[in-house]
Amino acid sequence: MQRYPMTPQGHAALEAELKQLKSVDRPRITAAIAEAREHGDLKENAEYHAAREQQGFCEARIRDIEAKLGAAQVIDPTTLPNDGRVVFGVSVVIENMDTEEEKQYKIVGDDEADFKAGKISVNSPIARGLIGRFEGDEVRIETPKGMVEYEIMKVIYDQ
Repeated sequence: MQRYPMTPQGHAALEAELKQLKSVDRPRITAAIAEAREHGDLKENAEYHAAREQQGFCEARIRDIEAKLGAAQVIDPTTLPNDGRVVFGVSVVIENMDTEEEKQYKIVGDDEADFKAGKISVNSPIARGLIGRFEGDEVRIETPKGMVEYEIMKVIYDQ
């Protein structure tokens, strides 16, 4: 069985989305289908077809979230030994050795990734290149823009 690594915050966000889908969106869509049925001929009823399509998306997302939560491996970085190693869930400050530009990223699960917010997927090229390395290490990472050298300036074991 495939495990889905996620932070406690990512797990809570998926649970909240699941609750929203089941308790708010699903009943709203069911009511919309019932209302559209009352309008008669279903073959040419655009409201009915739109509501049924929404229902399909909603049910698929519910199944997807339930599967991920069932296979979730919640990793809390605050419980890990703080030895300066880059691991899942930590924030890491890296410096591009060519441009001397510093960036901070938090390594999170696929569903939590938001590059603009500084959260990168554990499966991204940068995260894969950093995992297992230590503060002060220099790493060469193949990115979509080519080979880039970084120095790991700081590893932060935060929540």
